[in-house]
Amino acid sequence: MITLTEQASSKVKELLKEENNPKLFLRFGVQLGGCSGLTYGLGWDEELKDGDHVFEQNGVKIVVDKDSYPYIKGTEIDYKESMMGGGFSINNPNAIASCGCGSSFRTVTEAGKPEEC
Repeated sequence: MITLTEQASSKVKELLKEENNPKLFLRFGVQLGGCSGLTYGLGWDEELKDGDHVFEQNGVKIVVDKDSYPYIKGTEIDYKESMMGGGFSINNPNAIASCGCGSSFRTVTEAGKPEEC
């Protein structure tokens, strides 16, 4: 399960409205890279792929590909505003380490691989 807080859902809905494409949904995944081994990716998509995991939170459709799901299962996505602007934050219970930037992380599975910093 992937959880989207009410604040994140509101922001995603706002951004989706600007895209003006009712077919779009939020795709959340990971790819190899970054200081800690894996990096998060959030973006729009309109095509489902074989094996995708589909969730709906607060009226927002979230899709995760089958390869990314084990690394981000149970993750909560939030949106926070500050004086410096706003941004999405990701709370991943599978991450055992992350970079200072917060967009790169390492899991137990990735722990034995060398870091690229």
